[in-house]
Amino acid sequence: MQSITGIVITLNEAHNISDCLESLNKVCNELIVVDSGSTDETIDIAKKYGAIIYNQEYLGDGPQKAFGVPYATNDWIISLDADERLGEDATAAIQSLPLDNVQVAYSFYRKNYVGKHWIKAAGFYPDAVVRLYNRTTSGYLNKKAHSSIKSPSVYATKTHINHLTYRDLSDWVSRINALSTRDAWAMKERGKKASSISPIVHSVNALIRKLIFKGGIFQGSDGILVAVTTAFHAYMKYAKLNELNENNKKNTACE
Repeated sequence: MQSITGIVITLNEAHNISDCLESLNKVCNELIVVDSGSTDETIDIAKKYGAIIYNQEYLGDGPQKAFGVPYATNDWIISLDADERLGEDATAAIQSLPLDNVQVAYSFYRKNYVGKHWIKAAGFYPDAVVRLYNRTTSGYLNKKAHSSIKSPSVYATKTHINHLTYRDLSDWVSRINALSTRDAWAMKERGKKASSISPIVHSVNALIRKLIFKGGIFQGSDGILVAVTTAFHAYMKYAKLNELNENNKKNTACE
């Protein structure tokens, strides 16, 4: 087994964490779970897989994923979300990697699922993500939303991570609500401003990008679904940003 530390961030992921850690156990000799206050059985399940648990209030996407890195005993880190699992081809690829070049990080194609349905349309596949890296040269960007790993070089393994993105369409809408709130807060903390028409402009841009430039209009109902939900997400995060800034002005005026 390679000397790799697997790191997963969690919050109430009892329904996901078992399969995630089971897949990591095939390539890692150490597992770390950074939990931000789970009230379900997430931590108990993680301990059964030998994971070391660290409790940390959620810091934002990049900082939270970087939090466990200093505690790792290995320099090579593989980072998965709790709803991700290594595919058999990715497992085999990682097991065969020499990991002799610390300048190189490794990317994987992510298969995004809604329930049991694999969504391939409008940029959902191939969705290349870097997940395996050496902490001496690479790491997560300090971004509170949609962070990614910065590395001197990336090698595309062209193998797969299975991403159980949404349980069903209702879960997809619920997640958009939660993620758009998180994104709005992250933009506000960066000092981002938006006008009254920003939600419309960004949602229309997102719709055109997915339908035309990502080919969604030619990819059937899945293409339309991805385009519409992406536009909805864009609209909501800018509308919520406006709401946050407006509330902040009201609170400042009352002081």
